[in-house]
Amino acid sequence: MMRNFILLIFLSFFNLSKSQELNAQVIINSDLVNQTNQQIFKTLQRSINELINTQVWTNQDYLNQEKITCSFVFNLTGYSNDLFEATLQVQSQRPIFDSNYDSPVLNFLDNDIVFTYQEFQPLFFNRTSFESNLISLISYYVYVIIGLDADSFKLNGGSQYYESALQTVNLAQTSSRKGWKPSDGTKNRFWLIDALRSNSFREYRQALYTYHRKGLDFMTDSPLEGKNQVMVALKQLEPLNQRRPNNFLLQMFFDSKVEEIINLFGEGPKVNFKETEEILKRLAPLFGTRWKQIKA
Repeated sequence: MMRNFILLIFLSFFNLSKSQELNAQVIINSDLVNQTNQQIFKTLQRSINELINTQVWTNQDYLNQEKITCSFVFNLTGYSNDLFEATLQVQSQRPIFDSNYDSPVLNFLDNDIVFTYQEFQPLFFNRTSFESNLISLISYYVYVIIGLDADSFKLNGGSQYYESALQTVNLAQTSSRKGWKPSDGTKNRFWLIDALRSNSFREYRQALYTYHRKGLDFMTDSPLEGKNQVMVALKQLEPLNQRRPNNFLLQMFFDSKVEEIINLFGEGPKVNFKETEEILKRLAPLFGTRWKQIKA
């Protein structure tokens, strides 16, 4: 009986460790803060890193090689009496099938980062209550990262994780911190999750799936077919751009993809790129000079 009990504990531990979803790097950059004692920033970095990389965020099993590579870079702009002000750059990548290449999926800058933290303060995530603005910020972006990753593997696969991010938004609205409410700006955390869940932006999620699962995942075995499917994905974004020109999600998409698209079509088998080039100019006119670099 004792042997069975020990085996049960071992299997439970194995399943728990296998289920952790993220391989995250956390950086606290304090170069702009006039603070002689840097230990508080090192402790904060370690605490956030442990929260992200040890908390089990979903009920899905992730093997070690399936963990989502991502980064959270806090650039501190102010620190006084346990109050931190910063910007946060959140990035994530997705592995491409049968290759050693990771494709960037998310590249998002949040300028409204304010939270309190005391050195050695424990960070505990609770799905049903607001614990602190710092924990809400972390859990929100974790669920956005997991949702986008799931969308890239399965059409609309990220829906349940966006609901978790929305729950975080709703709980955090009880605080006075900026970024959680529609009145706090036009490109904040509220509007990001609102767009990801909205049927009005459905083409973004469709294109995310086509681009990665039908396009990049075939680049090793069939690069021509892979390129053609990437072009299909870009064309899928056109109706969204016609309804909402230069919208939030399109900007986020091309902020992460511009370099990849240039490299993708500048190498390998030639395709009829003229129509896609015109589409890119309409979808992301701010990168017009970059699209001219592509010699497909």
